[in-house]
Amino acid sequence: MTVKRPHSHEVTDGPGRAPARAMLRATGFCDADFERPQVGIGSAGNDLTPCNITLHSLADSVAAGVRSAGGVPMQFSTVAISDGIAMGHEGMRASLPSRDLIADSVECAMTAERLDAMVTIAGCDKSLPAMLMAAARLNVASVFLYGGTSQPGRYRDRDVTIQDVFEAVGAQAAGRIAPDELDALERSACPGAGSCAGMYTANTVAAEAEALGMALPGSASPPAGSDDRIRLARASGEAALNLLSQGICARDILTRPAFENAITTVMALGGSTNAVLHLLAIAHEAGVHLEIEDFDRISRRVPHIGDLRPGGRFVMSDLDRVGGVPVVLNILLEAGLLHGETLTVSGATLAENLAAFPRQADGVVVRPIDRALRTDGGLAILYGSLAPQGAVMKLAGIDATRFVGIARVFDNEPAAMSYVTSGQLQPGDAIVVRYEGPRGGPGMPEMLAVTAAVKGSGHGHDVALLTDGRFSGATTGISIGHICPEAAVGGPLALVENGDPIIIDLSARVVDLKVEGGELELRRQRWRAPSLPSGNGFLAKYARLVGAASQGAIVGS
Repeated sequence: MTVKRPHSHEVTDGPGRAPARAMLRATGFCDADFERPQVGIGSAGNDLTPCNITLHSLADSVAAGVRSAGGVPMQFSTVAISDGIAMGHEGMRASLPSRDLIADSVECAMTAERLDAMVTIAGCDKSLPAMLMAAARLNVASVFLYGGTSQPGRYRDRDVTIQDVFEAVGAQAAGRIAPDELDALERSACPGAGSCAGMYTANTVAAEAEALGMALPGSASPPAGSDDRIRLARASGEAALNLLSQGICARDILTRPAFENAITTVMALGGSTNAVLHLLAIAHEAGVHLEIEDFDRISRRVPHIGDLRPGGRFVMSDLDRVGGVPVVLNILLEAGLLHGETLTVSGATLAENLAAFPRQADGVVVRPIDRALRTDGGLAILYGSLAPQGAVMKLAGIDATRFVGIARVFDNEPAAMSYVTSGQLQPGDAIVVRYEGPRGGPGMPEMLAVTAAVKGSGHGHDVALLTDGRFSGATTGISIGHICPEAAVGGPLALVENGDPIIIDLSARVVDLKVEGGELELRRQRWRAPSLPSGNGFLAKYARLVGAASQGAIVGS
């Protein structure tokens, strides 16, 4: 065995491995290949979603890089679903559980085949954190490659994204736009390959991966199908061999300071609330202690400087145009907000990588710190009588600091959606959607359809939505998710009734149910836990094994 072949020698060396070699010869191995390190290239490529349709060709470019650096590329595939297509119906229950299925499948292939190193390629939302979870779990030399953002569409001389289509559904239901306008937006919003264009979940996690050091510098923002993305794919393959030669594995990179860098970057960009779930889960796999409180602690000291959708005006390709994630990282580093000494997949430190990139904000897409959009970060963790174990809210694009409303309670998302689109929505409504948490959903579905319909109806500023489910990265407005404990396990959300006062104080990071303790105790005595799915289906297994959202909705721990 050599340093460069820590695992593959188990299937290639010695007389007893003749059957394995025979199988490998059938894949195209020549005699020399048995002496070379084998690099797994795990791709979530498929034709199900524009986010993933370019990943197979990127895998070929990665393979060329692996081969040029002296390794043997071994491509394999995993599942991935489209959150945009699954949104608003039963299919969304599969979204978050797919994160664990993908991580498990990558671990399975890498372990069984005894591959030495890994490059993973992902596009749609859950496939990105899943690949990083697998890398952390396997602790091999590993590089992450993002498939790339889509370009925005154009409608009436303005940029549009899938966010606009979801919001237009609510606007059309409220009579604020005509059906032909909704149709025109539908035809314009997604012009081609790539993940949803704003600082939604996929682009947020891509930025995280770069800040963590698990992706090559400058790799998060180039659009799908661009020459830069092809160049980065080849370079990622070469980088995996470099890591192998230096003996650098994923957990050497995924340290506590690296996770703090990732959280800092999310806060500065106004990223998705899903970042909380995913970073907690990746940290768990890496053996790094991370808590939900860390997000709020960091948010309070990091300014929001990226004017990016959904809370701002611009999209990921605009960020790429002004220098990409490295510009943001340089600004944060110079302000003393990042750990520059963290190791990255380039083999150099984060600070060493950033020395080759621009240091100045353009002033429009990325603001300098003294002209930040907010003095604190784009996300907040709230606590209170309604969320004793925490809840998550996106602050980006929110001007209000306090909301007092009256509960309108629904036990599932479709019932809430019917209310929102029925024309009954009133200013001051606090829409409570419960039994949609990790266990109760099961699967903790996203609720972009509901939040977008609220905004499209004209009530984005005077109606709140509170849930133990999740929100899309494209969600805006007074939307509080991940409420813990979830209703299905008897959290306070299960006890809310129509007409109850709810107070949200963003300055104090509080979300309170204003009902006397004695009344809540009477309600608790009457409450009965809902039945969970039975059988052997993957959602039933997920419901039995998944943990709380405040801990990352981790399965089996």
